[in-house]
Amino acid sequence: MSFLRRIVFATRLYDHFTTNPPRSLQLVRNKSYNVSSNDEFMEKVLNSQTPVIVNFHAEWCDPCHILTPKLKELTDNSEEVDLAIIDVEENPELVHTFEVKAVPAIIAIRNGLVVDKFIGLIDAAKIEGLMTRLKGNKQE
Repeated sequence: MSFLRRIVFATRLYDHFTTNPPRSLQLVRNKSYNVSSNDEFMEKVLNSQTPVIVNFHAEWCDPCHILTPKLKELTDNSEEVDLAIIDVEENPELVHTFEVKAVPAIIAIRNGLVVDKFIGLIDAAKIEGLMTRLKGNKQE
């Protein structure tokens, strides 16, 4: 995809997410959390009974500011998938372990194993597809 197409796509995606009205206010369990150490990653992600989408992001990354809120919205509305948010600048060991070369980088983990991954912005339908794959076959 050319650079210009990426810019147009990111702009349209940003406009879509910022112009749609918020869903009705309801009490939901916050299923997203920040991971700040390797030990916390082991405890909350690798040892989790619930599948986890791991979002490697950076504060300076504009696409990350588009993708992270959408991931939060989708995982908060799901009872079966959690979201772990990792700042690449604060967690270089995890970045090295998972060979993150660009942000945003998303890794889907179920039962301590990487199920899928992608780099960059993707649309909500692909995120929902990823969540569906994570929910299925939990005993793999």
